[in-house]
Order: sequence, then C-alpha cells, then structure tokens
Amino acid sequence: MGAPEVRIVRGSPDDAELAALVAVLSAVGAAADKTVVLPARLVPRPRRFQVATSWRAAR
Repeated sequence: MGAPEVRIVRGSPDDAELAALVAVLSAVGAAADKTVVLPARLVPRPRRFQVATSWRAAR
C-alpha cells in the first residue's frame, strides 16, 4: 500500500471531495468492531427528579 495522499482544502469542498469523505467514513465504520462496550462512566445514568429547593426552606 502506498503512502496516502494528503490535500489541504480551503473553502467549501466540492461534490467529489464530499463523496470521497463519505466513502472513507463508511468504510471505517464498517470495519470497526461493533462489539466494543463503552465504559460505564461514558454511559449516562438516568436521573431522578428532584424538587426545587428554596433558600428560605432552610430557616
């Protein structure tokens, strides 16, 4: 495999560049391991509703 070609694009990409980007991203997504489990700290826990408290309630 040869060295990847790197281009610096300024401004808006044209349709061919967008199509190439979508193709590469879809290939990377398809090749990714779908069995990866996220750590528990990245998965948000469901929050319980807490009633609003007032500073006057502490008196």
